[in-house]
Amino acid sequence: MAEKHNLKNPAVKRILQEVKEMQLNPSDDYMSLSLEENIFEWQFSIRGPGYSEFEGGIYHGRVVFPSEYPFKPPSFMLLTDKHDEQMEISVNFNQVL
Repeated sequence: MAEKHNLKNPAVKRILQEVKEMQLNPSDDYMSLSLEENIFEWQFSIRGPGYSEFEGGIYHGRVVFPSEYPFKPPSFMLLTDKHDEQMEISVNFNQVL
């Protein structure tokens, strides 16, 4: 993946670092992959948390990283309809951590 991206770009470097961390620590609860032609756009699947109305579901979405990442948060769009709604949210993980 790294050989076709500008490794001098801080956002690309950070995204590739996070890819490596996900590969070293895989999860049964989620999966994510970048689009082949655009490292700034990802698709994901996440398992609904147990003991919630989402239990048993698998939810699909899209993550778009801004070119200013990690200084600006990515946007998330849930593509799986739940109760006939689609949600788009923006989360700043730096504030969560």
